[in-house]
Amino acid sequence: MNEFIVECRGLSKSFESAAESLHVLRSLDLCLPKGVSCAIMGSSGSGKSTLLSILGGLEKADSGWARVGDFDLASLSGNDMDLYRSRGAGFVFQFHYLLKDFTALENVALPAYLSGVSRKEAWDRAGKLLDRVGLSTRLDHYPSELSGGERQRAAIARALINGPSILLADEPTGNLDAENAASVRELLYGLPQSSGTTLILATHDPVLADAADMSFALSGGRLEARS
Repeated sequence: MNEFIVECRGLSKSFESAAESLHVLRSLDLCLPKGVSCAIMGSSGSGKSTLLSILGGLEKADSGWARVGDFDLASLSGNDMDLYRSRGAGFVFQFHYLLKDFTALENVALPAYLSGVSRKEAWDRAGKLLDRVGLSTRLDHYPSELSGGERQRAAIARALINGPSILLADEPTGNLDAENAASVRELLYGLPQSSGTTLILATHDPVLADAADMSFALSGGRLEARS
């Protein structure tokens, strides 16, 4: 049995423009055991979001390979890739992307319902997750009725609804004030211990990165451990 839940070997990715080829990942390696938190720091354009997109199945690497659990991302296509995106990986972004015409409960339940879970189970699961992230009294509130921190907490609950192996968080506190950022940071870093979910987040914030079990700097297309 492989000791790593995430394993990337030789990942390379470049983007072409009329003026140049931008190489954002260069033979990048990353191996993470189950149930750890990993922070990736880097300047804008360094490739943090690209790496998370590859791990989430949203982009393909030009070369190299990546595996998450039993999913070999390089070989997935069609229904298998859809399955991985819905159940293998959860996503949290800088902006919450909650549907404005749905309540918090409906927003969180929807991915499970769309994946084939019964309405009752999806709504029950969503209620428990919202309670877990401290929103048990806000189930019937719409995004416009929630604070910035509450919206991000609901987005985290939504990302967890299908029990993903990994949670990918791209600048998850970037739009929050200091108090809400600290609250979301505490919630995110509690997930590996409470649920066994492996957390991988990209951030500019050294305070957020320093709280991770493992912390890397992405520069020149490669990862280096931060001291």
